[in-house]
Amino acid sequence: MAGWLLWGDVDAASLPKVSLHDHLDGGLRPATVLELADEAGIALEADTPEALGAWFRDRADSGSLVEYLTTFAVTTGVMQTAPNLERIAREFVLDLDDDGVIYGEVRWAPEQHLQGGLTLDGAVEAVQRGLDAGVDLVRQRGRSIQVGQLVTAMRHADRGLEIAELAVRHRDRGVVGFDIAGAEAGFPPSRHRVAFDYLAEHQFPATVHAGEADGLDSIRSALFDGRALRLGHGVRIAEDLVVEREDADRSYVTVGRLARWIRDRQIPLELAPSSNLQTGAIATWGEALEDHPFDLLYQLGFRVTVNTDNRLMSGTTLSRELALLTEAFDYDLDDLLTFQLNAAEAAFLPLEDREDLADRITAGFEAID
Repeated sequence: MAGWLLWGDVDAASLPKVSLHDHLDGGLRPATVLELADEAGIALEADTPEALGAWFRDRADSGSLVEYLTTFAVTTGVMQTAPNLERIAREFVLDLDDDGVIYGEVRWAPEQHLQGGLTLDGAVEAVQRGLDAGVDLVRQRGRSIQVGQLVTAMRHADRGLEIAELAVRHRDRGVVGFDIAGAEAGFPPSRHRVAFDYLAEHQFPATVHAGEADGLDSIRSALFDGRALRLGHGVRIAEDLVVEREDADRSYVTVGRLARWIRDRQIPLELAPSSNLQTGAIATWGEALEDHPFDLLYQLGFRVTVNTDNRLMSGTTLSRELALLTEAFDYDLDDLLTFQLNAAEAAFLPLEDREDLADRITAGFEAID
């Protein structure tokens, strides 16, 4: 998917980028799914990589997060053994590198990968071996990338504390943070309050899926019950904004108390434009990318970041997302730099490493400019 050009001659893949919201089970190569499904005896709806990729995109274009999530039964089905997890994680890193990503956080739910006999710890270790192998291969290409795991608990299950303990147990072996994911409506972060208490006691960072398939109450719970340092998607915080248009050239925006809290404290929003369209997360505002409240949030000073969410289901890359936003909102190189610096600042890294990452990004953009 390379070759997303900006302003005619700048290849978006040449820009150094940070990826914060990217699911392992949503980033498989279609060819890999075909091969592993055949080995496992899993029936698929297509028999070529191109057709299978189209099938994933078509099923994901449902306008519903619940329907969107049904496609993951296929990908998680081929992710039940250590060799498969290692391979998929290795390829994941190589694909990030091809897209110009120099720092990435990959989120996934180990509890969904135990059907082949793996333990939770064994699954995390397998993914880490794959990530490490991918990083080594990138180094052999003459480049560098850093990737950390975000260990995720499924919000509809009751294993939050167990998964939080797993994440902390591997904090010095590749795991950089914790998340909860899955069907959002009806499963608020408060269900996992004991897990978030444990993480807070151990000074371990969390990002929480909120404000995608549910509204402001979900976001409040992510901040209060989850102590979220970032919001996974968070796009529906725009429901706390009231836009009053005076004329064609001027609008006034009233920022609600919750939105003001998030903006004033610069809590990062992990926005994923294409995915937000597919799941209906922005249905309140429209059905096209130009309707996405991304630009409104950006102009109001929120710490917005750009993400892919699930590259397979959306048929996308981070370069493509930047190109689409540039076309929709007429962004320039300085805007795209801001988005990457926002992501670098939000990364679950020590301060010194975040500063180094920001310096690398700035140097990379200056070399393009």
